Amino acid sequence: MGTPEFAATVLEHLCKENYSIIACITQPDKPSGRHMKLTPPPAKSYALQQGIPVFQPASLRTEEFLKQIRSWEPDLIITAAYGKILPQVILDVPTKGCINVHASLLPRYRGAAPVQWSIMNGDTVTGVTIMNMDAGMDTGSIISQCECPIDPDIGTEDLMDRLAVLGSNLLIETLPRYLSGEAIPTAQDDSHMTLSPPIRKEQGHIDWSGTAEEIHNQIRALSAWPGAYTYLNGERFKIYSSVLPENSREVLHSYQEQNGTPVPGTIVYSSKSDIIVACGTGCINLICVQPQSCRRMNACECAHNYHVGIRFGGETS
Repeated sequence: MGTPEFAATVLEHLCKENYSIIACITQPDKPSGRHMKLTPPPAKSYALQQGIPVFQPASLRTEEFLKQIRSWEPDLIITAAYGKILPQVILDVPTKGCINVHASLLPRYRGAAPVQWSIMNGDTVTGVTIMNMDAGMDTGSIISQCECPIDPDIGTEDLMDRLAVLGSNLLIETLPRYLSGEAIPTAQDDSHMTLSPPIRKEQGHIDWSGTAEEIHNQIRALSAWPGAYTYLNGERFKIYSSVLPENSREVLHSYQEQNGTPVPGTIVYSSKSDIIVACGTGCINLICVQPQSCRRMNACECAHNYHVGIRFGGETS
């Protein structure tokens, strides 16, 4: 049971290990892209390629779906970024229980967006947890865990890809020990629990009065969706990646000598390849951007349009 690329990777590893996959349960197809074309989830696409039956129930709480899943008599249910909490009647169906591949080191970051929040908070380490499922939200006992460093400039998509492979390998290592009873799950320490609620679109709005580190983390955390954004002349300007320049002190000092202290959001250095913007503390170098009504592009393709002194910020008119 899973939906995005993360889930498709887990399913691929299970198939390569020749586990007998009865079915793939995934979210319904959703509109995507500029033309809002109905698009299947990645887990569904991979399952169909492998000849695995796919089911996309709008709800897990119908008698029809419960009857269907009971008819399969599954030994085990594995979930990976499915997007729905399983009711107890579903958890009780498989003889070996239900286990989840979760992209954090539980009990940290229980919930829907663990990767985004770990980056947003500036963490340097994350990981994957294989856990027993219960009726709570990521509250079940831990079967195994594995750590993964968070590179200072990595975005959500790339980190998700790394964790998907790491989690898939950990699952394959863990399954034999779990099924034989050798792996002994341990209860989570709720005193160290943190939550990772779903990301809201408005969280992409950049407050330039923050520190350069905070804004850089926001940009890379929200690179997959919704994209961090600011405004310029009343038009939305998205920023998908950035770096913290090593010479930020020199850049700010040079600007101050000629123009005084910059207002946060002001471009303090511009060249053929760089757009460096002042923050409340420090500055960031924009790498990948998307002006309104334009395609996404590298800053080197458009930096000539953004000269020193231009200020980002405010709201759309």
